[in-house]
Amino acid sequence: MAAEGGSDQFIDIVKLSPPAKFPAAFPQDLKVAPSLKRRRSGGDTWVVSVFVIIHVGVFIATMLVNDCWTNSNGDCALKTLGRFSFQPLSENPLLGPSQSKLEEMGALRRNFVTEYHQTWRLFTSPFLHAGLFHLLLNLCSIIFIGIHLERELGPLRIGVIYAMSAFGGALMASLFLQHTPAVASSGALYGLLGTLLSELIWNWELQTKRVSAIVSFVFVFVCNFILGFLPYVDNFASIGGFVSGFLLGSVLLLSRNLELPKVPIKGTLFDYGVKSYIKLKLKQNVDRPVLRIVSFILFSLILAGCLVAVLHGININSYCTWCPYVDCIPYTSWHCQNGETSCKTMVSDDQMTLTCMGNGNFRVFPFTNISRTRISDLCNLIC
Repeated sequence: MAAEGGSDQFIDIVKLSPPAKFPAAFPQDLKVAPSLKRRRSGGDTWVVSVFVIIHVGVFIATMLVNDCWTNSNGDCALKTLGRFSFQPLSENPLLGPSQSKLEEMGALRRNFVTEYHQTWRLFTSPFLHAGLFHLLLNLCSIIFIGIHLERELGPLRIGVIYAMSAFGGALMASLFLQHTPAVASSGALYGLLGTLLSELIWNWELQTKRVSAIVSFVFVFVCNFILGFLPYVDNFASIGGFVSGFLLGSVLLLSRNLELPKVPIKGTLFDYGVKSYIKLKLKQNVDRPVLRIVSFILFSLILAGCLVAVLHGININSYCTWCPYVDCIPYTSWHCQNGETSCKTMVSDDQMTLTCMGNGNFRVFPFTNISRTRISDLCNLIC
């Protein structure tokens, strides 16, 4: 344009591009694979919901069969619940059924599995709970962990991991059984915890809430494992489920595929953190297939080995004297290394006296019209 004084002056207008943003670790152009985005945004959690409903239904059915008011002559906790009242706390501190009813519903027990070869109990015991406290803690943990994982990995993968971890936990529990019934419902929960741990380890670079994830994992793990020291809850099922879930999570875990930026800006290679990106890309393309193959082989060998051992009636407690204490803490109402119990029964007038043949303890009951299975429950309580 012409300026005053007749001299021509020109001003060059240069269009400046906005400054590029440089993340600390990865390029701005790195993207998560679209398939993972769709799965996470879907929010399907129907698999966890189905399993929770099944667990609640089985517990209600167990309490209906238990019918403490009738079978225990009214000697129950929370008697106002009538048929749904619980066994006395001295018999079941978790507010649940008697041990004979747990056995009737499909709980694990040494002679049932090793001597009578009732392998169907491997499929029923993962759906049983020892009591109301066990049910609430177990299901709350499953909902808390399971919904997160199902949104991350999808319902199909979580369904497979849940079912196989439950079965693996029941197999592991069958190798350490005592003469009291045991439920294996914690195996599936610990399978989800194992999957959560595998996700944290193998996708550590991509975790945005590491501290909260670790705290949640430790809290749920410890609380449920402590509960496993009480009667009828099996910690070996938890261990078997955890190992199964970790290995299956390593096999089925879908890593987040990253895309390399097509035109990196010259001079900003290390500002973009491409070194970190290359490490992650190599881990994804090279380590992942090897990791999945090794994990699958290990899971298959452990599952097959436990199944063969169970079918041959092997009980590891015979070779390991301290193993029962992984699943039990001795207390006045129960002990950890138990055996077959037998009692002498004496009936006079309207009273029944049971005397334990092992330790001489006896107890007088103000009734006589009870079943043989109930006499067995009371005998175990005395001995």
